[in-house]
Amino acid sequence: MTLNIIELKNVCKYFGEHKALIDMNFYVRRNEFVTLLGPSGCGKTTTLRLIGGFEHPTSGEILFEDTNIADLPPYKRKVNTVFQKYALFPHMDVYDNIAFGLKVKKMNKSLIDKKVKEMLSLVNLKGFEKRSIDSLSGGQQQRIAIARALINEPDVLLLDEPLGALDLKLRKGMQIELKRIQQRLGITFIFVTHDQEEALTMSDKIIVMKDGRLQQIGTPEDIYNEPENAFVADFIGESTIVDGIMHEDFLVEFAGCKFRCVDKGFGKKENVDVVIRPEDIKVVGSDEGMLVGMVQSVIFKGVHYEMIVKSGNHLFKIHSTKMAPVGKQVGLIIEPNDIHIMKKERVKDEE
Repeated sequence: MTLNIIELKNVCKYFGEHKALIDMNFYVRRNEFVTLLGPSGCGKTTTLRLIGGFEHPTSGEILFEDTNIADLPPYKRKVNTVFQKYALFPHMDVYDNIAFGLKVKKMNKSLIDKKVKEMLSLVNLKGFEKRSIDSLSGGQQQRIAIARALINEPDVLLLDEPLGALDLKLRKGMQIELKRIQQRLGITFIFVTHDQEEALTMSDKIIVMKDGRLQQIGTPEDIYNEPENAFVADFIGESTIVDGIMHEDFLVEFAGCKFRCVDKGFGKKENVDVVIRPEDIKVVGSDEGMLVGMVQSVIFKGVHYEMIVKSGNHLFKIHSTKMAPVGKQVGLIIEPNDIHIMKKERVKDEE
């Protein structure tokens, strides 16, 4: 049995002249929690709809366990979808909403009853069977939508920004809840979001997208610590991105100073992008730093201070538990492992 449950091969999707997806190639392994991440309009929901069968590709293949399903209708695919608006039936109670798919299949009533109770227990809503949909909170409605999708035992669950309508505290709680459900059931989740924190919190693998193209695929740690281009670095977390020159392997110059780094394989004197995360810059005395700068602003963020320090013509964002006041001259230390070097982005030729 193949490890890849879903695979997209050279998939393009055009809506008239608009190229929504261009040469999408990726696979999803069995039992993975995979997140499609990117800004609005990048093509992530279109990708999900192609997998679900609600759209068909202009070209390319969508494989399910090595079989091309690009032309199969949704009801013939072993996937279910949870939409952002949940699409619950307001005239039915909780029990009937969850049981709907099984009733359509004319399943035995006692078996339906058993499975509905199992689903309510799974989503921590045991005893809610007779509640009306309108009496539920947004988080409870979302759990009912998930239970209704899971009761049909899909091999893959597609989730289209299902946390978008929830407030911040509830959304954070549901992130943990979704991961718990996925791990307990051991099925594949493909999740769409524009929220990088959601992606980092829940995912086994993140697929970053921009303008219908893949930008990077990797674990949350890979995506955050080793971004492949400036877009990924800027979109995933916060970063300072400056122009640099790679003099030789392990030696880069930026902000008027040469730094040792851990990157290699660039051309001599190659122009590069240098990415530095705000938590990776250490603030010291002005006589101790590799760089010297002036504090421009300070914001208290609860667990740390966010400072902007100007060094030469560059502004560095810094997260630190120690605060230096506005106007103070400070030194900055950046260790080799905390300097990330990327090739300059080249605009790809139009298809």
